[in-house]
Amino acid sequence: MMTRLLAPMCLATVVLLAACSRADTDSTVYGEELTLSDTTLVSDILADPIGFVGERVLVAGTVVEVCDKRGCWLELASDKEFERIRVKVEDGVIVFPMSARGHRAVVEGIVEEVSLSLEQAVEQAKHHADEHGLEFDPASVTGPTTYYQLRGIGAVIEE
Repeated sequence: MMTRLLAPMCLATVVLLAACSRADTDSTVYGEELTLSDTTLVSDILADPIGFVGERVLVAGTVVEVCDKRGCWLELASDKEFERIRVKVEDGVIVFPMSARGHRAVVEGIVEEVSLSLEQAVEQAKHHADEHGLEFDPASVTGPTTYYQLRGIGAVIEE
Protein backbone atom coordinates (compact mmCIF):
# COMPACT_ATOMS: atom_id res chain seq x y z
CA MET A 1 0.00 0.00 0.00
CA MET A 2 2.74 2.44 0.99
CA THR A 3 4.76 1.76 -2.19
CA ARG A 4 1.71 2.55 -4.35
CA LEU A 5 1.45 5.98 -2.70
CA LEU A 6 5.18 6.64 -2.77
CA ALA A 7 5.50 7.00 -6.56
CA PRO A 8 2.63 9.55 -6.94
CA MET A 9 3.93 11.49 -3.92
CA CYS A 10 7.44 11.61 -5.38
CA LEU A 11 6.07 12.74 -8.74
CA ALA A 12 4.00 15.47 -7.08
CA THR A 13 7.06 16.65 -5.15
CA VAL A 14 9.21 16.79 -8.30
CA VAL A 15 6.52 18.75 -10.17
CA LEU A 16 6.14 21.17 -7.25
CA LEU A 17 9.90 21.70 -6.96
CA ALA A 18 10.20 22.27 -10.70
CA ALA A 19 7.40 24.85 -10.60
CA CYS A 20 9.00 26.64 -7.65
CA SER A 21 12.44 26.74 -9.23
CA ARG A 22 10.93 28.04 -12.48
CA ALA A 23 9.19 30.85 -10.58
CA ASP A 24 12.53 31.78 -9.02
CA THR A 25 14.21 32.03 -12.43
CA ASP A 26 11.48 34.20 -13.97
CA SER A 27 12.84 37.31 -12.24
CA THR A 28 15.94 38.51 -10.46
CA VAL A 29 16.10 40.80 -7.44
CA TYR A 30 18.77 43.51 -7.35
CA GLY A 31 19.52 45.38 -4.15
CA GLU A 32 16.99 45.35 -1.33
CA GLU A 33 13.66 43.55 -1.40
CA LEU A 34 10.79 45.75 -2.55
CA THR A 35 8.64 47.05 0.30
CA LEU A 36 6.02 49.16 -1.47
CA SER A 37 2.96 47.68 -3.13
CA ASP A 38 1.35 50.70 -4.83
CA THR A 39 2.93 51.67 -8.15
CA THR A 40 3.42 55.30 -9.15
CA LEU A 41 3.25 56.09 -12.86
CA VAL A 42 6.51 57.39 -14.31
CA SER A 43 4.45 59.98 -16.21
CA ASP A 44 3.04 61.29 -12.91
CA ILE A 45 6.56 61.77 -11.54
CA LEU A 46 7.74 63.50 -14.70
CA ALA A 47 4.65 65.74 -14.81
CA ASP A 48 5.34 67.08 -11.29
CA PRO A 49 8.85 66.01 -10.26
CA ILE A 50 9.22 68.64 -7.55
CA GLY A 51 6.12 67.22 -5.85
CA PHE A 52 7.81 63.83 -5.62
CA VAL A 53 11.34 64.87 -4.55
CA GLY A 54 12.31 62.91 -1.45
CA GLU A 55 9.43 60.46 -1.84
CA ARG A 56 9.98 56.71 -1.89
CA VAL A 57 8.13 55.31 -4.92
CA LEU A 58 7.61 52.07 -6.81
CA VAL A 59 7.67 52.34 -10.60
CA ALA A 60 7.37 49.78 -13.38
CA GLY A 61 8.33 49.75 -17.02
CA THR A 62 10.51 48.27 -19.71
CA VAL A 63 14.27 48.68 -19.35
CA VAL A 64 15.35 50.72 -22.38
CA GLU A 65 18.96 51.44 -21.44
CA VAL A 66 21.62 50.15 -19.04
CA CYS A 67 25.00 51.65 -18.17
CA ASP A 68 27.40 49.58 -20.23
CA LYS A 69 30.45 50.58 -18.18
CA ARG A 70 29.47 49.58 -14.63
CA GLY A 71 25.75 48.69 -14.66
CA CYS A 72 25.24 51.59 -12.24
CA TRP A 73 22.05 52.92 -13.81
CA LEU A 74 19.18 51.91 -16.00
CA GLU A 75 16.43 53.80 -17.76
CA LEU A 76 12.81 52.70 -17.63
CA ALA A 77 10.27 53.53 -20.29
CA SER A 78 7.35 55.52 -19.00
CA ASP A 79 3.71 54.63 -19.44
CA LYS A 80 3.67 57.55 -21.93
CA GLU A 81 5.48 57.31 -25.25
CA PHE A 82 8.94 58.93 -25.47
CA GLU A 83 9.27 59.40 -21.71
CA ARG A 84 11.78 57.62 -19.52
CA ILE A 85 13.25 57.88 -16.07
CA ARG A 86 16.76 57.08 -14.94
CA VAL A 87 17.37 54.86 -11.93
CA LYS A 88 20.84 55.49 -10.48
CA VAL A 89 22.31 53.10 -7.93
CA GLU A 90 25.46 53.23 -5.86
CA ASP A 91 28.37 52.04 -7.99
CA GLY A 92 29.24 48.42 -7.25
CA VAL A 93 26.46 47.92 -4.71
CA ILE A 94 23.85 47.08 -7.34
CA VAL A 95 25.01 46.12 -10.83
CA PHE A 96 22.36 45.90 -13.54
CA PRO A 97 23.22 43.49 -16.38
CA MET A 98 23.13 44.59 -20.02
CA SER A 99 20.76 41.68 -20.62
CA ALA A 100 18.06 43.61 -18.72
CA ARG A 101 17.36 45.71 -21.83
CA GLY A 102 13.92 44.97 -23.18
CA HIS A 103 12.75 43.29 -19.97
CA ARG A 104 10.09 44.52 -17.60
CA ALA A 105 11.34 45.90 -14.28
CA VAL A 106 9.76 47.05 -11.05
CA VAL A 107 11.98 49.48 -9.15
CA GLU A 108 11.76 51.06 -5.72
CA GLY A 109 13.66 54.25 -5.07
CA ILE A 110 13.72 57.82 -3.85
CA VAL A 111 12.93 60.63 -6.31
CA GLU A 112 15.78 63.11 -6.35
CA GLU A 113 16.58 66.38 -8.05
CA VAL A 114 20.04 66.70 -9.59
CA SER A 115 21.20 70.26 -10.33
CA LEU A 116 24.36 70.75 -12.35
CA SER A 117 26.37 73.91 -12.91
CA LEU A 118 27.37 74.73 -16.48
CA GLU A 119 30.78 73.09 -15.91
CA GLN A 120 29.19 69.95 -14.44
CA ALA A 121 26.65 69.80 -17.28
CA VAL A 122 29.46 70.02 -19.85
CA GLU A 123 31.38 67.26 -18.06
CA GLN A 124 28.29 65.03 -17.88
CA ALA A 125 27.49 65.56 -21.58
CA LYS A 126 31.11 64.76 -22.48
CA HIS A 127 30.97 61.59 -20.36
CA HIS A 128 27.71 60.57 -22.08
CA ALA A 129 29.24 61.15 -25.53
CA ASP A 130 32.33 59.13 -24.58
CA GLU A 131 30.18 56.27 -23.26
CA HIS A 132 28.20 56.10 -26.48
CA GLY A 133 31.05 56.77 -28.92
CA LEU A 134 29.59 60.10 -30.02
CA GLU A 135 31.35 63.30 -31.00
CA PHE A 136 31.02 66.06 -28.43
CA ASP A 137 30.92 69.82 -28.82
CA PRO A 138 31.11 71.65 -25.47
CA ALA A 139 29.28 74.60 -27.05
CA SER A 140 26.20 72.37 -27.35
CA VAL A 141 25.71 72.72 -23.58
CA THR A 142 24.29 76.18 -23.04
CA GLY A 143 23.80 76.43 -19.30
CA PRO A 144 23.22 74.80 -15.97
CA THR A 145 20.68 72.00 -15.91
CA THR A 146 18.38 70.19 -13.52
CA TYR A 147 16.96 66.73 -13.97
CA TYR A 148 15.08 64.19 -11.87
CA GLN A 149 15.88 60.54 -11.30
CA LEU A 150 15.34 57.73 -8.84
CA ARG A 151 18.02 56.74 -6.38
CA GLY A 152 17.47 53.00 -6.71
CA ILE A 153 17.04 50.92 -3.58
CA GLY A 154 15.84 47.66 -5.07
CA ALA A 155 14.61 46.24 -8.34
CA VAL A 156 13.04 43.11 -9.75
CA ILE A 157 13.77 42.43 -13.41
CA GLU A 158 11.82 39.75 -15.26
CA GLU A 159 13.84 37.30 -17.31
